[in-house]
Amino acid sequence: MIRLKNEKQIAGIRASCKLLGAMYRELIPQVKPGVETIELDRWVQNWIKKAGGKPVFLGVGDRKNPYPAAICISINNEVIHGIPSKRKIKNGDLVSLDCGIDLGGFISDQAVTVEAGRVSDEVHALNVTTRECLYKGIGAAKAGDRLLQISRAVQGHALAHNYGIVRQWCGHGVGFDLHEDPQVPNYPHGPNPRMTGGFVIAIEPMINLGTGDVETLEDGWTVVTADDKHSAHWEHTIAIFGDHTEILTDALEGLPGCGGGAA
Repeated sequence: MIRLKNEKQIAGIRASCKLLGAMYRELIPQVKPGVETIELDRWVQNWIKKAGGKPVFLGVGDRKNPYPAAICISINNEVIHGIPSKRKIKNGDLVSLDCGIDLGGFISDQAVTVEAGRVSDEVHALNVTTRECLYKGIGAAKAGDRLLQISRAVQGHALAHNYGIVRQWCGHGVGFDLHEDPQVPNYPHGPNPRMTGGFVIAIEPMINLGTGDVETLEDGWTVVTADDKHSAHWEHTIAIFGDHTEILTDALEGLPGCGGGAA
């Protein structure tokens, strides 16, 4: 069931999204060669706690194997759900960050892919195009239109650049819980409800240099590309109103390492 939000509830989600953006603006400059990803997670947990929020990702999932961190950090061939560890970021790594905050019961969700040091032109182009796929999808999110217009916009831009589209994972409703209805796939598939005022959704293209096929590692969380090629991941939380659509999370692409400029 799709849970529509009123203006007061959207204001609460917006505040959570702005807090998440503030966190990212301090975190992203720390994503650099030589840093252990577990250090970034510790910093995120402390920052969110001091800011008065709760890390949404920490402990989610199966009770037998809950996610053990506050942020997903996925590097190069890792698509999503990478678990922070003592692994050190290297020069040329493509580092996807995915995080959410619970602020007074209102949930935000955002992902950004950071280029650590100097990445190859091919990898930079993938990052830029994935971000463009996100904004193509947002541009298709309008009250009165069908949900899969978003999916067609994302798919069309990715395929125009001969990239693989991850199909097993998708965007989703958000706001009261981390994952709500509806699912927002990155290719036209499944239910196609009409979007209305009160929709709050996370659009999140996951685009690969090679095939769109993915596998999950033995840790039960980390999703990797089947052909070991790089993947990029960008995500915004948005709210749809009767007469406009608002991006609730902050634009981060202007920050160093966030794929700014043309490919």
